[in-house]
Amino acid sequence: MVEPFPRAFVIGYPVAHSLSPDLHGFWLRRYGIRGSYEKIEVPTENLEEFLKNLQTRNFVGGNVTIPHKEMTYQIVKNRNQSTTRLEAVNTLWVENNILMAGNTDSYGFAANMDDFVSGWRDAKTAMVLGAGGASRAVVLALINAGFEQIFIANRTTSRAIVLVDKMGSRCTAVDWDDIPTCLKQIQLLINTTSLGMKGQHSLEIDLSNLPKSAIVSDIVYNPLNTQLLEQARLLGLESVDGIGMLLHQAVPGFEKWFGLRPKVTDELRKFVLDRLSGDAM
Repeated sequence: MVEPFPRAFVIGYPVAHSLSPDLHGFWLRRYGIRGSYEKIEVPTENLEEFLKNLQTRNFVGGNVTIPHKEMTYQIVKNRNQSTTRLEAVNTLWVENNILMAGNTDSYGFAANMDDFVSGWRDAKTAMVLGAGGASRAVVLALINAGFEQIFIANRTTSRAIVLVDKMGSRCTAVDWDDIPTCLKQIQLLINTTSLGMKGQHSLEIDLSNLPKSAIVSDIVYNPLNTQLLEQARLLGLESVDGIGMLLHQAVPGFEKWFGLRPKVTDELRKFVLDRLSGDAM
């Protein structure tokens, strides 16, 4: 009897835009692994039933994307520490016949920074633009990296305050209009908003008040070279684009599903960017 091969997935609603099948498909081919990774559109009202029955369909786990991350957190009770802190799930796997939940976004952000700026963990002050789910993951990564002061700025200040209350005493909420003044003391600036993304409004921030040694990161990857990063480069600041966070956050899940820890390489980066460019045409 032929042993069934492991199947993984990404679920969301909608989910057609996801690059995850391209990314995991690349690794499956690269390492010669017999397995599959597929997109599955799951309406919110069907999410609990899907999660309850996924093992009967030979799924070993998968990814969770918008809008299911928070609801999956409520449904799946076996979860790791980072997931509990973030109250959102992006990775599922089966362990000893038990469905487990995790969140790899903080890991993905930190690993991407490690790739491009070896000394970023030596910085002590950071500013995070945005107060959504991605912001929470980035703030957790900064806390784990030892940052002493993290400013959170959001166009709706009340949302920044909520995030500060959730993430702890190292965080401070900042009014959007006060960003220019605060930048004078910032060693690492990270955009986690959708501003600057293709089809969205531009992120109108003057970076000239940043110290010359500051690092600027943008988790937006479409376009890869955002206006924020372009401005940082013109000012001679170190900059880190967002595609690497997407690639690195996928590593732990692939390892759990298919038994091999994949590598994020220049070849993979080029492949995913080519796919992204093709979808944008």
